Amino acid sequence: MAEYTVEFVGTGETIEVSDTQTILNACLEEGIAQEYSCRVGMCLACSAEIVDGEVTQPAARGLTDEEAERYALTCMARPKSDLRLDRGVYPPSIEGATSQGGPSAADD
Repeated sequence: MAEYTVEFVGTGETIEVSDTQTILNACLEEGIAQEYSCRVGMCLACSAEIVDGEVTQPAARGLTDEEAERYALTCMARPKSDLRLDRGVYPPSIEGATSQGGPSAADD
């Protein structure tokens, strides 16, 4: 089991996360306020932009393949390296899912 450092840019918060633990669970254990809702990789509330590093998140169904390279769903993501994450940046698909009258999967 490997341990990695996860830094949240702009907050001064840093935690240690094992490669067998989700980033969200580590945040909750450390008392860090990380947004979340569904905890199954669909709602995107726990999204964070990957500034540096890599994660594995095979069950992150709410992201496109392209988004999964740039964004982590912290409820599903496990670190593969030390990470820098920006919790204030969400993937483009969340805009379409949340905007009224905006595009949706049914429109394709």
